[in-house]
Amino acid sequence: MQAAAALRLNARPAARPIGTNAAASPGTAFRDAAQAWFWTMSALTARRDGSGAGGGRVARPCDPDDVVRCLDTLYRRRRIDLTHARVLRAWGERGIAPDAGHPAERAAARLWGEALERLEFLLRLKGIVA
Repeated sequence: MQAAAALRLNARPAARPIGTNAAASPGTAFRDAAQAWFWTMSALTARRDGSGAGGGRVARPCDPDDVVRCLDTLYRRRRIDLTHARVLRAWGERGIAPDAGHPAERAAARLWGEALERLEFLLRLKGIVA
């Protein structure tokens, strides 16, 4: 009897599921990885600036940290490198995607597209992107 009580006291809380279904998650999934990334950068910027913003009018199925974790997973698996992350950060802070039609932004647009294509796969698995 005491052993069972000790097991319950020392039991870990249930882990958050790795792959969640968008239909089962509260909130509205993003339409694509770019929308999720711009939302993430906006939320991280507000957090950094100390804004008490509630995160917008639409409830989302994740936290900004969930999207960053997916990006970190890609980096650790060597699916993206630091140049991809730098482009995502720089253009995410601007709130626009680089334009491949503009010669000065062509390389950034290529890296942007590669990173978001790979990120979208993970975000779909987790139900963050519909």
